[in-house]
Amino acid sequence: MDADLKILVVEPDADRARQITDALVEGGNRDVKVLGDTTGLARMMSQMDPDLVLIDLANPSRDLLEQVSAATDPQSRPVALFVDKSDDLMTTAAIEAGLSAYVVGVMNADRIRPVLITAIVRFQLMSQMRSELAAAKKALEDRKTIDRAKGLLMRARSIGVDEAYTLLRGTACFLRCRLRWLWDFRVCQRRSMPP
Repeated sequence: MDADLKILVVEPDADRARQITDALVEGGNRDVKVLGDTTGLARMMSQMDPDLVLIDLANPSRDLLEQVSAATDPQSRPVALFVDKSDDLMTTAAIEAGLSAYVVGVMNADRIRPVLITAIVRFQLMSQMRSELAAAKKALEDRKTIDRAKGLLMRARSIGVDEAYTLLRGTACFLRCRLRWLWDFRVCQRRSMPP
């Protein structure tokens, strides 16, 4: 785990907060801030912009979990939540909220580092999956757009699929642009392809 990480610890109990901070500092982390409750979480998040958030709550409610999720933005940084007890609904809500780690049980100093490493790795994997999904959706949308352009050309010129694609590709090469951009430009201009 990188020692230069900015870590925000949310812990209402001062003694436990000190134990967590001490464990993180002993593990090599130098930039650790503590917030005593969740009321100022959104403000602290914007001020500190932490790389990782560790939250220790005895018995969070679903509303509190949603508040924490909204304030910490778990899609932009790893968030690890330690709770003393939980049920199936809370576990489901935590996963749906996008938390990188949801740990039930008393938080011991020796468990912090492995959980944070797990949270970081899981966050990176989820970020990669979101990026790949976005790229796949864009590629699919581009493919649909190109297929619509080919269909329009085929109807307008009474040509086949291969000829329509060759014409589109040749025009895109001539203009030095992507096929998708060519279609978007033409649709904005006339809503049809040239004769």
